Amino acid sequence: MTAQRGKDILLKIGDGEAPEGFVTVAGLRARTLSLNARTVDATDGDSAGRWRELLAGAGVKQASVSGAGIFRDAASDAMIREAFFAQSARTWRLIIPDFGQLQGPFLVAALEYAGEHEGEATWALTLASAGEIAFEALA
Repeated sequence: MTAQRGKDILLKIGDGEAPEGFVTVAGLRARTLSLNARTVDATDGDSAGRWRELLAGAGVKQASVSGAGIFRDAASDAMIREAFFAQSARTWRLIIPDFGQLQGPFLVAALEYAGEHEGEATWALTLASAGEIAFEALA
């Protein structure tokens, strides 16, 4: 895989309709995806050489997405704000070119607004997975 432009990573929020439509979250300047899986220690007195043993497939998986940027789009801003105040899981899609896309329910875990006296207003959000996240490789 060759080097890729960070600006090509897209974050989209679902509109809740059937079929689900997605609105690109506008104004993002930075995006981060973190995938984690907790381990379950299954070590006991009979473990070979007293080495730690982990129980495969038993840990809890989680995904988090964060982003920061400037205000550019009233529709996506309103959808994010509504999702935060309702604390309802919305369907989100994260597209990473030449890699794949992740889609599933996320809660808006943090929503921050900031601004400098002589600068633009900025915002940041953190999403926490709230159910099964599907991965689809992009060809």
